Amino acid sequence: MSDTPVKQQNTAAFYGQAAASFVVAMIATAVGIYHLQADAWVRAFLAIAVLYLVTSAFTLAKVIRDRQEAGQIVSRVDQARLEKLLAEHDPFEKL
Repeated sequence: MSDTPVKQQNTAAFYGQAAASFVVAMIATAVGIYHLQADAWVRAFLAIAVLYLVTSAFTLAKVIRDRQEAGQIVSRVDQARLEKLLAEHDPFEKL
């Protein structure tokens, strides 16, 4: 049994759904802020807060993904070293 992780591929439909969901959420938030019964500076503050939240969410997602990928690379290197040691080992070799 192999411990190598299965590489998951997202389908085009899943990618499209994620992108469409993001666009709809941003438009709905923008419309909600625009129609908010508040002063312009309050609406501007909320708009900037939403933009900051979105950019920080993208950054966090990238950092998590990068850390996960780095862990997989280390795991693969360790596994390759172990396989090399096992391949070179001869249990019947006379000492």
